[in-house]
Amino acid sequence: MNEENKVLTPNETPDTTVENTKENAPEQVADDKKGKKNKPKKEKGGFKAFLKSRKARHGSLAIVIVAVVVAIVIVLNVICGLLVDRFPDLKLDLTANQSFALQDDTIDYVSHLNKDVTLYVLMPENEVENQGTYFIQAKNLLDKIKSNSNGKIDIKYIDLTSNPTFTSNYPNVDWNGESGNNYFMLVECGEQYKALKVEDCFEYDQTTYSYYGQYQFTGTTIEQAVVTAILNVTADDKVVVDMIKGNNEQDYSALKTLLENNAYEVNEISLVTQDIDDDAEFIMIYAPSVDLDESAVEKISEWLDNDGKYGRTLIYVPCADKVDTPNIDALLDQWGMQVNGGYVFETNTDYLISGSTPYAFITDYSDYYKDNLKNSKIPVVVSDAHDIIIKDSEMAHSLLTTSDKAGVQPYDYDENWNYQDAITGEPLNIAAEGVKTNNDEKSSRVVVFGSFTMFNETVMSYNSYNNSAYFMNVVNTIADKDDTGITIESKSLESAELGVTDVTTQSVMIAIFVVILPAAILIAGLIVWLRRRNR
Repeated sequence: MNEENKVLTPNETPDTTVENTKENAPEQVADDKKGKKNKPKKEKGGFKAFLKSRKARHGSLAIVIVAVVVAIVIVLNVICGLLVDRFPDLKLDLTANQSFALQDDTIDYVSHLNKDVTLYVLMPENEVENQGTYFIQAKNLLDKIKSNSNGKIDIKYIDLTSNPTFTSNYPNVDWNGESGNNYFMLVECGEQYKALKVEDCFEYDQTTYSYYGQYQFTGTTIEQAVVTAILNVTADDKVVVDMIKGNNEQDYSALKTLLENNAYEVNEISLVTQDIDDDAEFIMIYAPSVDLDESAVEKISEWLDNDGKYGRTLIYVPCADKVDTPNIDALLDQWGMQVNGGYVFETNTDYLISGSTPYAFITDYSDYYKDNLKNSKIPVVVSDAHDIIIKDSEMAHSLLTTSDKAGVQPYDYDENWNYQDAITGEPLNIAAEGVKTNNDEKSSRVVVFGSFTMFNETVMSYNSYNNSAYFMNVVNTIADKDDTGITIESKSLESAELGVTDVTTQSVMIAIFVVILPAAILIAGLIVWLRRRNR
């Protein structure tokens, strides 16, 4: 029986079935694959299997990393906040005028304090911060003053509403007067204290205040106010200065304030009705337009002599205008000096303040009272000055001089006067000093400054000139005080933008933020992309 005619029993399977299956295998496999492709996959093991999967492992790791980084940032932020509160100097000040940084004078002074000082701010701490940006700035500066004091300065905030008895401890402050509600803080050391008003600690628009009775603050002077107040309350024995009045003097309030801020006790007396204080170490005659009478000059001469004990100083500043002062001239002659009539002019352009006038110029220091200056490279500026002639070089010497291209213009010059003829080729003296010394090496002095405008309030406020610092250095040196004049500029927030003026710093910052940092980010991105692409 051939294969084609073979009869199959019911239990047999035809061979063609196997053959057909083999013949149709490719199509069946394709169909099977298509079916498998369309059939949803069933994940075995459920959630546990997912956790063991590569996707879960990478996702979990990313979540953990993010959580750890966030936690680290939070912890670092908390730690930095605590450190800044504990050490205020850790705060970086990137403002153009260093609005939130202490000046070197302040740091140097408070870091050498040897007495405990308490600063009472007369309002709650949170209320200070709610008063505006200048009060926030002031609070930051106070915190830094405390931080730099090596534990000698403490700050306390007093709510006068809930502590009404606080003011009774300071009877010398006029709490109920016109300024009673205008005090911002009180500085105390032992039994000495000084109250500071709002206008002592902040600059403000006086026009707005006079019209509306409201402060429009323009700057912060709290650094200067606090330092000078500390200087006052920590002084054991204040040096007494008598200002001689009654001869139509120019306004000397700026010098008076400067002296008081530097812990000098300043009194005003008239030699017509009063005698010079016995405990005064200095007297000052500031730009009188009327000559002293003979009796006043005699009182000054006797006071300077001090029965041969010396140890006293007269500071004299002549008036700018032509004034006939024979009695004062006779006194100066006894000390080897004479004020030359006329105005000093300067032709050296390196000394001129402005090309428009030869009468305003900077001066050179002599060897006297220069060493203790914090910065002797900053000059003293004068205008409408007189030349001080040294008549006795054994007794008198120069303090401030012009260049060798200066001259004196007479009061009564005419059209025939030639300024070039007045230039002698020698420096002129803008300030000079006469000294007499006894056998005990005690000295009395007469110091003459030839320009009263050099002590103008505006001129002395310029930090680019050394006028106030030089004056205080002269007085402090004569008084044998360690403290030099503290002159601290006010701070304004009107231009508190980031300010980097140093060229090198600018170049470094440009290189970092414009070139290096963007390049680093780009390279890091390429590396990550290439690694993922090649997996």
